[in-house]
Amino acid sequence: MPTQSPTVLGFSVVSIPLLSAIVGGVLILLLFADYFRRKRAEVATLELKTADQKPAVKPPPPASRKPHSRSHHSHASDKDQNKRHHPLDINTLRGHVDAVNALCFSSDGRNLATTCSDGVVRVFTVDDVSNKSFKLLKINLPAGAQPTAIAFLEEASSLVVAAHVLSGSCLYMYGDVILKPVGDSKQPAKVPAPEIKWEHQKIHEMRSVLTLVGVPATYGTGDGSMIVASCSEGTDIKLWHGKSGKELATVDTNQLKNNMATISPNGRFLAAAAFTADVKVWEILYAKDGSVKEVLKVMQLKGHKSAVTCLCFTPNSDNIITASKDGTIRIWNINVRYHLDEDPKTLKVFKIPLKDAKGTPLPYDHMSISPDGKILAVTCGPTLQWLCAETGEVLDTADKSHEGDITGIAWAPQAIPNGNIQAAVLASASTDKKVKLWLAPELHPS
Repeated sequence: MPTQSPTVLGFSVVSIPLLSAIVGGVLILLLFADYFRRKRAEVATLELKTADQKPAVKPPPPASRKPHSRSHHSHASDKDQNKRHHPLDINTLRGHVDAVNALCFSSDGRNLATTCSDGVVRVFTVDDVSNKSFKLLKINLPAGAQPTAIAFLEEASSLVVAAHVLSGSCLYMYGDVILKPVGDSKQPAKVPAPEIKWEHQKIHEMRSVLTLVGVPATYGTGDGSMIVASCSEGTDIKLWHGKSGKELATVDTNQLKNNMATISPNGRFLAAAAFTADVKVWEILYAKDGSVKEVLKVMQLKGHKSAVTCLCFTPNSDNIITASKDGTIRIWNINVRYHLDEDPKTLKVFKIPLKDAKGTPLPYDHMSISPDGKILAVTCGPTLQWLCAETGEVLDTADKSHEGDITGIAWAPQAIPNGNIQAAVLASASTDKKVKLWLAPELHPS
């Protein structure tokens, strides 16, 4: 017994302090765990409150100065943009996602159709050129078709689109392309997609269509139906009956390469510009039933010394206006007795006023005359210019009317409301994905 007492005593003496230390350590750990738990809860609560109060807290000075600086720069840019805004630039039609390559107005001037490289035809309802937004109808062309030209047909309810596909050029005629008003409802009604009424494939073999124009055949025994002319980048021009799509005639210019072709407003004459100094003119002869009987070459406009880049007929169909790389604009009288060997006459010659830095005249790319025949709109690259058709005087110039080259211009056939007044309006399309509407400049008193 005496030998066991120390062991029991030793166990008691050694184990009690050790056990106390362990228990104390556990208590301390529990206290620290509770402390850190409460601290984490406090931090989380603080962060939550900070997040909730963040909008009410003023940002630090650097952060406040930086946005202020950007805002000031933005306002300055807006002011600079307003200063650069041309006074005749009345509105911009947006929504195109690629280059706009052609455009045309309906006969009443209330609808404007555009073709875009994204394969979509857009028809804008232009009730008032000062509107902030316009009703829009989109027409998706068949897969793979890239539109190149467009023309409205009769009653402005249908249009013809020229497009290029892998197999060559095609023509598509769409009907019911005008958005009709639906009462006073502000919600746009669902409009069924316009249907293809007729189409032609490989109309100019593998060549693209450069220009497409449609006019009512009102001259002679013409029955008023729409005649459409498609001009390829080769040497051929084709005439089509707008409503039926029937091919009426094919003309070969027998020149190196076509530049453009157009028809006189009354449907009598067809004129083509190529990369030559001369312009060839054909007369469209109609049968008694109104159909096209034949197309005869009747005259050639000779006088320019270099290639003719663009041309247009005057509203009365009696004159042709041409612009050439020789730096001149010519106005021709084609209402002559050609069957008696009477030649067309040059009425006026103007020098092209647009020049480069060296003073060399810049050739015009596009030309269009106002419905009253008084103002000639012309383009060169991104520059848009208005000339007096009577004197050749420059009425106004928009040097950078677009951020890219202008691809087409067209006057509205009739005046369009601009707020409370009726205005003559010109539309321009560009590679910058925009279509702009311009007011006509005032004619200077003679």
